[in-house]
Amino acid sequence: MARRSPVHSFLALAALVTSACAWVPSTEPEAPLPREQQAPVVQEPTASVTAPIVTNGSRNRMRIALTFDACSTHKNEYDERVIRTLVETGTPATLFIGGGWALANPGRVQELAQYPGFEFGNHTFSHPHMPRVKDDRKVLEELQRTQRVVYDLSGRIPKYFRPPFGEVDLRVAWIASQAALTTINYDLPSGDPDRSITPKRLVDWVLRQASPGGIVVMHMNHKRFPTAQALPDVIKGLRKRGFELVTVGTLLEDDTWPTCMPSEEPERPVVANFIP
Repeated sequence: MARRSPVHSFLALAALVTSACAWVPSTEPEAPLPREQQAPVVQEPTASVTAPIVTNGSRNRMRIALTFDACSTHKNEYDERVIRTLVETGTPATLFIGGGWALANPGRVQELAQYPGFEFGNHTFSHPHMPRVKDDRKVLEELQRTQRVVYDLSGRIPKYFRPPFGEVDLRVAWIASQAALTTINYDLPSGDPDRSITPKRLVDWVLRQASPGGIVVMHMNHKRFPTAQALPDVIKGLRKRGFELVTVGTLLEDDTWPTCMPSEEPERPVVANFIP
């Protein structure tokens, strides 16, 4: 008998846990065929995985993705020192662009689009707490409006969605999938918004917690954050540890995630890690 792969085992487990899109047998029993006429039983998946919330890439490869949020705020600031460090060190990165931030910084978006090492992601238009937005149409509008703004300014169409504050549930992830976006969270928060954190503490924390396949979240929209000061040592330290710094797209190798409609069960925060 053929041995089932880990992916098949994961899908089967997910089907039992989520009860999403599960096959429902007919309510009317059929008369059994004579034994000699019965077809051989073929095992097939009974369900797919609900739209995933990805936190990391393969744990078997020494790769890590640095990601930077450009949050839509009342100031819509920009720390050019972060970008300058990335460019000078030849470091690829995924930039999650807020739609409101992009409208306030159109020249910046156009400039960033000139660097092939940068990948653009979607960080919503107004930076709301997405699970609290109960109107599905408004959730979709937050995403689609940002897609349009980023495309109009840069000619790029984001493939990945970073939820503000890292807050997301199955419903939001499913709606994001309808906008052709894969939800990307993170497994290593840098802590850069913390007012008490110093550049050295940030560097020490990231280097100590970094693991293969990790996704690190930082920010590029606030000059008071220690991000710019810490970033050169973060990059240098990760490379010294043997990590290859890549974009999220490279980290996930652009795998197509299976999706299906969520069940009617109460929503639970579920994280679907990358399947090596």
